[in-house]
Amino acid sequence: MKLDLAGRRAVVTGASKGIGLAITRALLDEGARVAAGALTGSPELSARAEDGQAAVVLGDLTTATGCQALADEAVARFGGIDLLVNNVGGVRPRTEGFLHITDADWQWALEVNLLSAVRATRAAVPHLVANAPSAIVTICSVNATLPDPGVVDYSAAKAALRSFSKSLSKELGPVGVRVNTVSPGPVETALWLGPGGVAETVGRAQGLDPATVRNAAVAGTPTRRFTRPDEVAQLVLLLASGTAGNVTGSDVLIDGGMVTTV
Repeated sequence: MKLDLAGRRAVVTGASKGIGLAITRALLDEGARVAAGALTGSPELSARAEDGQAAVVLGDLTTATGCQALADEAVARFGGIDLLVNNVGGVRPRTEGFLHITDADWQWALEVNLLSAVRATRAAVPHLVANAPSAIVTICSVNATLPDPGVVDYSAAKAALRSFSKSLSKELGPVGVRVNTVSPGPVETALWLGPGGVAETVGRAQGLDPATVRNAAVAGTPTRRFTRPDEVAQLVLLLASGTAGNVTGSDVLIDGGMVTTV
């Protein structure tokens, strides 16, 4: 399949690891130029910046200032923005129940999972409109429609993120900017499987081995496995490309069949 992404100018948030790093790598492999934003860098991300096709921009992407700096650097380095990938996100399992979730916890979840995307989008939209046809692809979650008390604040924030993206698709579609979301189920990243990740945190609270938690997370899915970050990345690239040129306002699941409703 010909994606025609060579030379396109992309902004990717949360690009230093996991899904964001996989998306950055995939875009670069297709010949795109990428402004890769992250709070802290990583050796893997720095290695991809050596040929000048990637610009690494470090800053707090939950803030308007950090998002604006990332968009400004993309324009300064590459002359514009054709694609925004909103990938910043995070989850903290709430193993003690709803009454133990403070206002500060709720605010953290909303800042990381909703407002980071709102702010990055606000910074990028003038450039996306100027360079239309262009695209926004936002990483959402199956929890937007599978609310889970163990991640109640995360689920609520992701539901809001999907609604925001759908609303925005209706405003920007007529001016040539497509807006879509990708909703993964469990993905093989440090967020789920690393030290302090979901499997370890839930396992500690329930007296279970993290491997048991990992296996249980996908036991009921048809594929019975986690999604790989590179699989999410390839789906993002498809939605970003002209191949999917009349797809907007859609949410695409990549969950191994976890969501069973029609």
